[in-house]
Amino acid sequence: MIDNLEYNTEREHLIIPEYGRHMQKMINYAKSIEKKEERNKIAKAIISVMGNMQPHLRDVPDFQHKLWDQLFIMANFELDVDSPYEKPTKEVFEERPDPLKYPQNFPKYRFYGNNIKTMIDVANTWEEGELKEALTYTIANHMKKCFLNWNKDTVEDAVIFHHLYELSGGKINLKDSKEDLSDSTSLLRSKNKFSSNNNKKGHGHHKKNTNNRQRKRY
Repeated sequence: MIDNLEYNTEREHLIIPEYGRHMQKMINYAKSIEKKEERNKIAKAIISVMGNMQPHLRDVPDFQHKLWDQLFIMANFELDVDSPYEKPTKEVFEERPDPLKYPQNFPKYRFYGNNIKTMIDVANTWEEGELKEALTYTIANHMKKCFLNWNKDTVEDAVIFHHLYELSGGKINLKDSKEDLSDSTSLLRSKNKFSSNNNKKGHGHHKKNTNNRQRKRY
């Protein structure tokens, strides 16, 4: 009996393991049948069993088409049967897809991020008015905050206005503005306050669990 034992490492490779080895054996048996009529009957029976193994996908569009494609794939495209759909080919199946073209952005000031550039482009499309002015100063304040995240020292408003002028292609000019941006210390203080609050919350939760462990139970 020991000589008849089979290990998975010694068995045939399963092309789609989700269907199991018995399904693969059924397909291999269908390939060995000489009469095409008999192969067609067995192929339809195999498709029926494959559908019963995945009943949750029956409402998916083109479910039967997917089953027939999987049948030919597991048969290594060597099963000659009549399919209600166009038969897939091995060349198409093994063809590598084209590489995806990811957007590559190389901003001049990387510490501002790509979202700032998107916001500036949107602001350029707005008509002049109070809304555009409010949006412009909001963007400038956010740029100043991003700058302080990169450089912990203070930064002059003139630097932010100059960068905004460059990134907007000269369409947004706040260099002669008399309104100041948010103070650097207040921006840094708000950031530190937010970080300290998160740390306190985490510390308090940990302390609460510690007290529960030390409580005596009778």
